[in-house]
Amino acid sequence: MDDDLDRTLDAVGPRLRALRKQRETTLTELSAATGISTSTLSRLESGERRPTLEQLFPLAKAHGVTLDELVDAPPTGDPRIHPRPITRGDMTMLPLTRRAGSIQAYKIVLPASRHRQVPDPRTHEGYEWLYVLNGRLRLVLGEHDMALTPGEAAEFDTHVPHWFGPADAEPVEFLSLFGKQGERAHLRAAPKNTTSA
Repeated sequence: MDDDLDRTLDAVGPRLRALRKQRETTLTELSAATGISTSTLSRLESGERRPTLEQLFPLAKAHGVTLDELVDAPPTGDPRIHPRPITRGDMTMLPLTRRAGSIQAYKIVLPASRHRQVPDPRTHEGYEWLYVLNGRLRLVLGEHDMALTPGEAAEFDTHVPHWFGPADAEPVEFLSLFGKQGERAHLRAAPKNTTSA
């Protein structure tokens, strides 16, 4: 039993390094997300130090994996992970990105039953983009109440009270991009000035 535990803990270091490299996250960014020093993170990844349970929890959260996924790498050594849906109430979220300190992307599915809910707008830190894939999305944003159809998008500062749900008795699917520094998520490029001789 102790041998199995030793082998499992020994495999965590390479797994941590592979997950961090896959997400193009620096040790400094991971340190900020977990509260674990960069030197400790480096020793954990190199296998010089074995992780404690108190370290594994924030690491799993920062990498967007379960604790089981973090300590139980596939036998092939393949570091890729397959995102698992997250359920919050009646909302299903499928993480599409998992880079600490960066823009987070989700595919969100809301059931038809949610359209009967009374909007309860909330605020929080950040900036968000929504892009409707299927169905009609009702977006309550400040004093605005609108319905977005497939192919339509909205972007807003999440300090503005907001709520979303299906606009009718059909489920709705949409993409959500969320970041604390969302204004950096895209650039608006102007055409080059062309002058004729």
